[in-house]
Amino acid sequence: MSNHIHRIASPKKYPVLRRGKHYVVKGEPGPHPKDSSVPLLLVLREMLNIVKTYNEAKKILNEGKILIDQKVRKSLKFPIGLMDVISIPSEGKNYRMIFSGKNKVKLIEIPEEEAKLKLCKIVNKKIIKNGKVQINLHDGRNILVEDNKYKPGDSLLINLPDQYVKKHIPLQKGVIVLVTDGTHIGSISKIVDFVSLPGSLENRVLLMDLKDNSKYETLKKYVFVIGTESPEIKVYGE
Repeated sequence: MSNHIHRIASPKKYPVLRRGKHYVVKGEPGPHPKDSSVPLLLVLREMLNIVKTYNEAKKILNEGKILIDQKVRKSLKFPIGLMDVISIPSEGKNYRMIFSGKNKVKLIEIPEEEAKLKLCKIVNKKIIKNGKVQINLHDGRNILVEDNKYKPGDSLLINLPDQYVKKHIPLQKGVIVLVTDGTHIGSISKIVDFVSLPGSLENRVLLMDLKDNSKYETLKKYVFVIGTESPEIKVYGE
């Protein structure tokens, strides 16, 4: 059972019932951590409900009918995580993975024109040979740029699949963010201020929830910039 885990032991974000005797497929190593992603099989069977069995899912993947970020994926264990775009060209359907307020992943349907757009968070960067800057993104991508203006915590709006950077959105006061962990996971909020704490305590941010204008604090590392005055892409679902 090394390729599977029991439902009750599955990561919290898995969209499965925890009671029962059945096992679920385990995600393979990939662009997203296992505790914040879902294997493609579960996306197709439990979330989109377009297949009922493992074999049905394997068949449509082998036929190249499913695109992840505009690339054909054929592994049922491939991990799908935050901001990934799932496309089914034969059905004219496109979806984006986000986090909901219940510490679960959620798929929202997006318009065709957004299927080739993705927001990525910069997690770190380094200077490589010839003075170029390598930016490492939250989904495992590495992009080489000439400008050193990009900082960890900023977001990039990129084209898929060529990774062309359409827009750079710095992490700063006033921007719109998605909270990706903690008590307020899934909230769409505006950054009011940055809260620096002494010693080894992690820095925090003061946010205003766009739904009710309530203010709260969360860890700085939990925010994902999604726009300046409004989200650059669709992040709200039904």
